[in-house]
Amino acid sequence: MGHKHMQIGEVSARTGLSLRTIRHYEEVGLAPPSARSQGGFRLYTEDDVARLLAIRRMKPLGFSLEEMRDLLSVLDALDSPDLSAERRAELTRRLAEYRARADRRCAELRDLLAEAERFAAELSDRLPPPRS
Repeated sequence: MGHKHMQIGEVSARTGLSLRTIRHYEEVGLAPPSARSQGGFRLYTEDDVARLLAIRRMKPLGFSLEEMRDLLSVLDALDSPDLSAERRAELTRRLAEYRARADRRCAELRDLLAEAERFAAELSDRLPPPRS
């Protein structure tokens, strides 16, 4: 991906994350900016944006910060071209465990959404018909 640097405001607009949330993810070690300007401003790349978007997608799946950190380290390590077959197999096993957890949580979320939609339909049924 490109190496054009963006400031935190642009990253916030692109990810839908608040400035505070982006700073928090930096503080807990999940998503540090790639660089700082001479004035000390955080500078982000497309790779940083992709990482923040991945974190954002993990959030509704109920992963803890530590689990997010571990999963991101697995993904980062799998991108390395010089992995031994043994290390790649271990990382793939860990990734499969996270995938299974994500699948289970998605099923739970679908069930919750179906229940919410049933309730919304019940509310609609209680409304008087629209006047002509």
